[in-house]
Amino acid sequence: MPDPSRPSRIVIVGTGIAGTTAALTLRDEGFTGSIVLVGAEPAEPYRRPPLSKDLLAGRVPAERLRIKAPEYWETRGIGLRTGTEAVAAGEGRVLLADGASLPYDRLLLATGGRPRTLPGASTLRTLGDALALRAALDDGRPLAVVGGGLVGLEVAATARGLGADVTVVEAAPRVLGRILPGPLAEPIERLHREHGVELHTGRAFTGAAPGTHVLAAIGTEPETGLAERAGLAVADGIVVDARLATSDPAVYAAGDAARTPSGRREHWSDAQAQGVTAARNMLGAALPHTAAPWCWSDQYGLTLQICGALEGEQKIDGDPSELDASVSFISDGVLTGAVCFNRPKDFRTLRANLGT
Repeated sequence: MPDPSRPSRIVIVGTGIAGTTAALTLRDEGFTGSIVLVGAEPAEPYRRPPLSKDLLAGRVPAERLRIKAPEYWETRGIGLRTGTEAVAAGEGRVLLADGASLPYDRLLLATGGRPRTLPGASTLRTLGDALALRAALDDGRPLAVVGGGLVGLEVAATARGLGADVTVVEAAPRVLGRILPGPLAEPIERLHREHGVELHTGRAFTGAAPGTHVLAAIGTEPETGLAERAGLAVADGIVVDARLATSDPAVYAAGDAARTPSGRREHWSDAQAQGVTAARNMLGAALPHTAAPWCWSDQYGLTLQICGALEGEQKIDGDPSELDASVSFISDGVLTGAVCFNRPKDFRTLRANLGT
């Protein structure tokens, strides 16, 4: 097996933002060796955030979601293998479902997550999922969204903008329960009801009327099958240290599938940042991944932005109920997190003060 301390061949499994960012960063850092980027989806690498917003609404075509133009990958010397799954890895080789065997000195697993499902319901994770959902909405079908997280509410807002009848069912007592304190989630619930969404909280989904398209937006599970078959440590994700290294020193993990010492995150921006860190560390750096997680959401003209840990005392500027506010979270005199309603300039300043 090649010496993993001197990489000349790097394989990246996963063509999402973590994997593609890592590939691009490797070249930006001056790596001249072999890079092969492998993805099970047939599509070239694309940005996922617009799937529930601009693409679903028809404001942008699918080709505008590409991370880079098709010819870019060859120009940068990055081998792109889409439409084929990595089925085994270890001891310096990745085996693909089409029978190919790719040698590596360093391997990055950026395998992402798979959506939790419900019988008879669709999910929204891939470009194909989004196009199928758009077709259902174009047919005039009512939409039932199971799950009141960011993706579920974004889809609900987009569907209402297209004129669909929309119901949202959330089992928890309120929407956005995993990411926002109750008082800050209440204005968003009200916003959806004002736009005609039939919103039910604290209720289990038991079924929809005939002809209704049902979307399960109830979160994801980390895709760890390849890591498990490779004998890596797995526990609610691929276990990595602060440098994103797995239990095998030649293998790193980044993105939704990775569980760092601070936990597993599922935000596009954090997956992108992890891709940068993993690439640099595969080349011999020893950089801890310390960036505070952040995310954003667009719903009915509201830009909601969230960063860091929402704990401690709240300092509010403006009025969240009017969807115009900046909320800082302060613990022991230190800024730990922020939530902004339609205040992107404030958010940029708060993020900078968090060191992200």
